Amino acid sequence: MKTGKTNGLKRIVEIAGIPAAAFLIMVLLCGIQGVKLFEMEGNWILFFRAAASVMLTTFALSLNLNSGRFDFSIGSVALLSSVISASICTAAGLPTIVMLMISIIAGALLGAISGAVYVIVKLPPIIVSLGVALFYEGFAFSITKGYGVSFVANAELTSFPSVANYLLIIVCGLLLFIFLFDYTQFGYDYKALLSGQKVAVNTGIKEIPNAVGCYTIAGALMGVVGFISATNTGTIQMALNFGSIGTMFTAFLPMFIGGFIGRFCNEKIGYLLGAVTTAFISLMYARLNVDASVQQIVTALILVGFLIYLNNENKIIELVQLKKLMGKTGAEKGK
Repeated sequence: MKTGKTNGLKRIVEIAGIPAAAFLIMVLLCGIQGVKLFEMEGNWILFFRAAASVMLTTFALSLNLNSGRFDFSIGSVALLSSVISASICTAAGLPTIVMLMISIIAGALLGAISGAVYVIVKLPPIIVSLGVALFYEGFAFSITKGYGVSFVANAELTSFPSVANYLLIIVCGLLLFIFLFDYTQFGYDYKALLSGQKVAVNTGIKEIPNAVGCYTIAGALMGVVGFISATNTGTIQMALNFGSIGTMFTAFLPMFIGGFIGRFCNEKIGYLLGAVTTAFISLMYARLNVDASVQQIVTALILVGFLIYLNNENKIIELVQLKKLMGKTGAEKGK
């Protein structure tokens, strides 16, 4: 019985250890400055917004990256889908839920177009995604004539930010992603292609439709990300010359953290916990008014440090075990 309880506790630590440690460290850093990490409702909204946005971006990035397709265009999909939905809804006076639906549909279509271009031109995905990103940025710029979109005065479209709404997005996004990739034929085919592309194709699995499907799903997810960003401020700023690519980089740290946590639970839950970890960090930045350039440096250092650990994990474990063994041997000799 004790062994079962010990294993259960160990599993909890393995799954929740990183986000729990991040929370405690951020609380400590804020406390040193005399600031509470969670002091008012706005702090909770910021936290859940960051968690929702980063989780969906991580899902979208991991979809193609795990298949060897590096997609730089996901940020531009979020930008253009939000421009399309916001422009339509502000002009027609449509409610927030319609803006969300339009953003999802637009994102899915833009993702499908990106995937179709990739399979048709047969160029490396990095090159294709860069071209698509530049095209989508230019298209968004031309739609708004470079001025972006502003609906700050629209009480309906700016009423979305709340803990309940972001929590609903997190739950629905997680459940849908788990269902699609763990309980459908599309998900089984996706995993088979990951395990062995040549063998999977030889068994009859169609690679091209699956690839386009991945781009489509990623686009729909980024449509929600664009919607979250737009309704937060009521404005959409234009990005040119690959300015939208920065959105993609917000998902790298949570993706690696989530991949590590995913060893001990469902990988999708790992991605969620990775997003929660980075949300704690983002909230700390906001509470302490950390400069944007410093944020980038600190986040990069955390990412590099985590990658160094992952690359040397076995050596570190062996070293710790060796020290424990030497400690036990020394203690026995002392007796």
